[in-house]
Amino acid sequence: MTDFVKYVEDEYKDYVTYMALARRERNGKRREALERLAATEYRHYRFWNDYAGKHEPQTSRFLVSIFLLLRLILGLTFTIKLLERHENKTIKTYRMFAARLTGEERSRVEVIIQEELEHEKYLLSQIDEAVVRYLGFVALGLADAIIEITGVHAGFLGVTSSTLIAGIAGLVVGFAAAISMASAAYLQAKHGTSRSPARSAIITGGSYLLTVTVLALPYFILADMLLAFGLSLSLAIVTMAVFTFYGAVISEKSFPREFLISLALVMGTALGTYLFGDFLGTIFGIKHYRFF
Repeated sequence: MTDFVKYVEDEYKDYVTYMALARRERNGKRREALERLAATEYRHYRFWNDYAGKHEPQTSRFLVSIFLLLRLILGLTFTIKLLERHENKTIKTYRMFAARLTGEERSRVEVIIQEELEHEKYLLSQIDEAVVRYLGFVALGLADAIIEITGVHAGFLGVTSSTLIAGIAGLVVGFAAAISMASAAYLQAKHGTSRSPARSAIITGGSYLLTVTVLALPYFILADMLLAFGLSLSLAIVTMAVFTFYGAVISEKSFPREFLISLALVMGTALGTYLFGDFLGTIFGIKHYRFF
């Protein structure tokens, strides 16, 4: 049985959300794209409502407010793609319904499917945001910092019991690596045409250094190496999960798959560097020497 009421509710929710986003959008081109997206969703809502028996949809103001907040914090592209994340499943159900129809009714449903596939994606491509253009550089700085600094801290877990030494080592290595990553990003962007080399370098180095600082903080707060490493690793995983979800939505990829790959890299690096650090600490006899 086809759930026409759900179709009506979904399309109307998208229409109301797009209109709310459009009313608060200052950029004229983006506002126009949002209004056209809203108009498309409204047409779809009206179409399905004929089948649903003139259902009166209700849209949560709280839900709309959440999307407005996401737009403010994470950008318009992320918000729209999150809103449209259910589209693949929706299109599949629309196709199943269209297969049971003939003539003009089938053609109308196929037009809706075509609009979902092409028209909305075209309008999304018209929304140009700097945050999306430079997303790769943020990912480069953040992901590399998490893997490298977690590795440094895991290595020192096997070398020394001094949290201060491990924390300082993480900052020193991180600072040097941030400069190196920023330089690489500058050179990479210099050969492109759509990104500012200076901005690319600042974003890459800044995201790297910020991540390094956050991951090093537990070592200056706690005196126990294992606890400090556990807290730092937890912060690394949470940070990685949040950014992986953001990237998965923007690039329309599977979050669980992307997150598991990133998690495997972090944990594999941590294990390898811990074993190497433990080996060095044993060889040089400094494993239990606190220095301070």
